[in-house]
Amino acid sequence: MRLGAGTFAACCVAIEVLGIAVFLRGFFPAPVRSSAGTEHGAEPPAPEPSAGASSNWTTLPPPLFGKVVIVLIDALRDDFVFGSKGVKFMPYTTYLVEKGASHSFVAEAKPPTVTMPRIKALMTGSLPGFVDVLRNLNSPALLEDSVIRQAKAAGKRIIFYGDETWVKLFPKHFVEYDGTTSFFVSDYTEVDNNVTRHLDKVLKRGDWDMLILHYLGLDHIGHVSGPSSPLIGRKLSEMDSVLMKIHTSLLSKEREVALPSLLVLCGDHGMSETGSHGASSMEEVNTPLILISSAFERKPGDVRHPTRVQQTDVAATLAIALGLPIPKDSVGSLLFPVVEGKPMREQLRFLHLNTVQLSKLLQENVPSYEKDPGFEQFKMSERLHGNWIRLYLEEKQSEVLLNLGSKVLRQYLDALKTLSLSLSTQVAQYDMYSMMVGTVVVLEVLTLLLLSVPQALHRKAELEVPLSSPGFSLLFYLVILVLSAVHVIVCTSAESSCYFCGLSWLAAGGVMVLASALLCVIVSVLTNVLVGGKPRRKNPVHPSSRWSELDLLILLGTVGHVLSLGASSFVEEEHQTWYFLVNTLCLALSQETYRNYFLGDDSEPQCGLHVEQGLDGVATAWQGGPGCDVLERGKGHGSPPPSEVLHGSEKWMVLASPWLILACCRLLRSLNQTGVQWAHRPDLGHWLTSSDHKAELSVLAAVSLLVVFVLVQRGCSPVSKAALALGLLGVYCYRAAIGSVRFPWQQDSKDISKGITEARFVYVFVLGILFTGTKDLLKAQVVPADFRIKTVGLWEIHSGLVLLAALLFRPHNLPVLAFSLLIQTLMTKFIWRPLRHDAAEVTVMHYWFGQAFFYFQGNSNNIATVDISAGFVGLDTYVEIPAVFLTAFGTYAGPLLWASHLVHFLSSETHSSAQTGHPPRDMLL
Repeated sequence: MRLGAGTFAACCVAIEVLGIAVFLRGFFPAPVRSSAGTEHGAEPPAPEPSAGASSNWTTLPPPLFGKVVIVLIDALRDDFVFGSKGVKFMPYTTYLVEKGASHSFVAEAKPPTVTMPRIKALMTGSLPGFVDVLRNLNSPALLEDSVIRQAKAAGKRIIFYGDETWVKLFPKHFVEYDGTTSFFVSDYTEVDNNVTRHLDKVLKRGDWDMLILHYLGLDHIGHVSGPSSPLIGRKLSEMDSVLMKIHTSLLSKEREVALPSLLVLCGDHGMSETGSHGASSMEEVNTPLILISSAFERKPGDVRHPTRVQQTDVAATLAIALGLPIPKDSVGSLLFPVVEGKPMREQLRFLHLNTVQLSKLLQENVPSYEKDPGFEQFKMSERLHGNWIRLYLEEKQSEVLLNLGSKVLRQYLDALKTLSLSLSTQVAQYDMYSMMVGTVVVLEVLTLLLLSVPQALHRKAELEVPLSSPGFSLLFYLVILVLSAVHVIVCTSAESSCYFCGLSWLAAGGVMVLASALLCVIVSVLTNVLVGGKPRRKNPVHPSSRWSELDLLILLGTVGHVLSLGASSFVEEEHQTWYFLVNTLCLALSQETYRNYFLGDDSEPQCGLHVEQGLDGVATAWQGGPGCDVLERGKGHGSPPPSEVLHGSEKWMVLASPWLILACCRLLRSLNQTGVQWAHRPDLGHWLTSSDHKAELSVLAAVSLLVVFVLVQRGCSPVSKAALALGLLGVYCYRAAIGSVRFPWQQDSKDISKGITEARFVYVFVLGILFTGTKDLLKAQVVPADFRIKTVGLWEIHSGLVLLAALLFRPHNLPVLAFSLLIQTLMTKFIWRPLRHDAAEVTVMHYWFGQAFFYFQGNSNNIATVDISAGFVGLDTYVEIPAVFLTAFGTYAGPLLWASHLVHFLSSETHSSAQTGHPPRDMLL
């Protein structure tokens, strides 16, 4: 069977997508869900257990509180309330925690620690997945069962003010609401004033049952200035006064109502040391949870330390507090201190309702639920509870009744803890079988591609696979039988749900047939390579030359990086992989330059490069005799010998360039600590951004901008040079306007603004430079013979992107931009052109350095390192498309700038080759 290059590539891509899809389905398992959807309406509550006696309690318990007020402060860390900052800036809250009628907890928020999934966890009690990070940008209506849905169904009147995410999640659930945008992080004043301005009016009214306030200002300050900013203290004081106003108003109204009120102070997530959130550091997952009510009696001297709970416990607690059914998908347990002051029968009733709900969820999501320790504890608790009810109905008071009740209580609490843990573990459990199936398919395709390169991927090549041979057929059927037996064994012995086992036999059999066929094809191709020396092909291509050490490094480094992504530890610390690869690449380049300049072969034909001044400072052209054409087509960096071309300072700069690049990379590593394990360690960036070192940061930012101008202006037109200079000056003015840096004549930072005018001033020059470059590219299409116009146009587009990156980068990261341009210049002048690396090598090197500079910026695979403040530079209101574009560009500026430089470099090489009349070197297939 013969496959053309196009058909072969299309088949490989299709199978690769299928394998990745199966792997991702196992990596992101289905969340724990109740089979009884919300459309079926509320189920009748479980009756009270009984043993030989009929219980008359078959309905939901009445509500414990008449009104509930939830004050959610975005990005409120636990140490902001329970630590020194709480004592200093939140005195009223501290008093309530230490001496008031309250219960304090540290609620752990599971990652991803972003707003929408956390609201979902608070109101549904379920554990959201990482796919909810994408939905956080534009939250759809929440279809799961929740406290809000149950409250509306029960006729509760709910009022909401704050983050508009709530309005999107719960449309038509609020009788009154006023939403504020959560993405305009530059605003941390009006966004909270728009919530507080409603308080006086709504607190005087009594026509509501539930009031939800979501304050965003603290989160916005964190994104812009970090948790050490003096603005944090002011905002905490503001929130403390809001809490005092609400609490005193509720207390004054309680004399007129039968039931007490409940005030809940909580955070949706915390804040990292850089002010971001989204990951799983202690600062991001630990949030305060304070329940305040006059119903919580507290004796003098009663010291209550905050206990650790799960954020998902809030949903079950609020449902019990309001007399509502617990949300069906909740994996949380009731916070027992809320009901510990109630009679024993009511306490047991609350705990029974919670354990029944969790046990039903366990039965619907875990096939072997009967073996679960939590389910066994629940059954034991229910039996003991029935005995207690029988004894209670016979005699209301006795010591035996009290002792048995205490035992049932402890049994229920243990069962709740175990059930909740089992369900939470089920959510985080990987579907290993589906992941292995997807991995096998992906690796088979990759192996086939490696064995077929370069012949099978040549445009005119056709790969021959002996699908009809007897040996192929026998191996194919044997593999099918083995895979079918493995599938039956795994699916019949699996204790948890498995996606691949849930497929029909037709679908699962199709995947097994595909995997078997791929394995047989690999064996056939491998046999041809070992026996015949190369895969059989109809149209042979040029044989590959001997690979150099640099080629082997590039291949092994790229493959090794891909394999390293199979381990979570390597994904968390991926920056270490790229740092190692670029450092090793520098050493390999140093060895190559040394060999070429000091160990060249004198017997080779005297052909080489002569250096010409051009657009990028140097341009290269071939010179030599009749043997040069053969040498250029051949592989090997040692021919021609560059030692006979470059002399003096140029020669020594070529030898020194790899070491200079290595030194630059080492300096950049000290600028930003990233990853997971060492992200907490101090770095140069933290030192520069502290308020005590603003002068040093200002000097460094100014020098970096000057270096950027010197390195970029060389290829620009005079008009673009002027625009670039004014744009970089505007960048410094913008940072001075917002208080990040200062001019020498500035004495203080009292005149801080949002820098809207200065940023828009820079945007004008960015658009002007990009327009000029685009015009040159269009002109080059009309005049195809003039390659220089196209090259200049590409460089000006690259310059415009550099100017935009300078505007979006924080001041302490401007050296990253300067070093990036410096390394690009050194590699272009003294590595790629003198040593004549081919297009494939140059492309891979650009990719490596682009990835390394992504991490040099302080980024990581942790979503908390995304600097969303870059999306609002120059914006006075939230506009989705520009904000998303600017945030994405600011995050991936390193790889994007290296990609744009690659496009310009390859184009300039084509221009240089056209001038000399010799084709450029390219990767030989």
